[in-house]
Amino acid sequence: MRKRVVVASLAAAVVIVAAGVAFGLARHGSATTGPSAAPTASASAPASRAFASTRLYLDPNTEAAAAEKRLELQGDTASALIVGRIAAVPTAVWLGEWFQGDRLVTELRNDVADSSSQLATPVFVAYAIPNRDCGGYSKGGLAADQYLPWIRTIASTLRGSHAVVLLEPDSLGMLADPKCDGSAEVRLPLLKASVGILESAGIATYLDGGNARWLSAADQASWLRKAGVQDAHGFFTNVSNFDTTAREQDYAGRLSSKVGWKHYVIDVSRNGNGWTGTWCNPPGAKLGEDPKVTEGDGRKLDALLWVKHPGVSDGSCNGGPAAGVWWQSGAEALLRGGAG
Repeated sequence: MRKRVVVASLAAAVVIVAAGVAFGLARHGSATTGPSAAPTASASAPASRAFASTRLYLDPNTEAAAAEKRLELQGDTASALIVGRIAAVPTAVWLGEWFQGDRLVTELRNDVADSSSQLATPVFVAYAIPNRDCGGYSKGGLAADQYLPWIRTIASTLRGSHAVVLLEPDSLGMLADPKCDGSAEVRLPLLKASVGILESAGIATYLDGGNARWLSAADQASWLRKAGVQDAHGFFTNVSNFDTTAREQDYAGRLSSKVGWKHYVIDVSRNGNGWTGTWCNPPGAKLGEDPKVTEGDGRKLDALLWVKHPGVSDGSCNGGPAAGVWWQSGAEALLRGGAG
């Protein structure tokens, strides 16, 4: 069982997001209306809200929180304060093959308990699809016969928690890449089955919508339909990427129009300066705006989220350590907006 720690900056995180409705409320209500180009109702629109609370869960065990504590113990209060800016912001909880069996259940139960005490909506990222990243920096994943049992464990443990799950970043956008040849025939049925399992447990599930610079909206929509987006709450865009919110919202709106006006969320964790030329630890990147739930304001955009954890390396590129490892100088650069 992992040690649960308390982040002193919890109060600051509460200020960052809008005050939430009581977390105990069930997902409810009719579908929200779409953007101006969208119809006011859609037969395929979800019949319930994804975010039971407009307050987002602040995980006290992020890489940034651990770095802040470590720096404080070392007496480096200046660096700790810098890292604390990141640690105080709600981020998604990533679940990969490093969480299995009892450890997976314990992780989920701890996060659900913590989010309930915060009256907040927990957002999880399922990230263990077979042949993940098709051999890239974040390669890994579960074997095909292990994947759906893993998803079932997530679904059964999260049932009744009002959680949101972002299902497998890059799992669809990468399928057009030659290095992913042969992955679609395994991946698509797993994603479609996972949507059914998670949604049947009352968990709002979003599929991979890529980003505005990757595939065309038409091509991405084709992959989404094959992965079962019609049964999901919607899709996500810009995860671990850097496009501006305006550009992503324009793209996501076009994509939504091609998949039955499905809802979507956008990762804004590192898009403060937009695209600066590369996806991997790009020089010049900057933290994005603080996350917030927007569901119910008349658009298909449900939330702006910090999905990728700022300060965690994309891979061994541009001076960074291995993918998933905390990178102090990279975190400080994000806070400076990439300036010297």
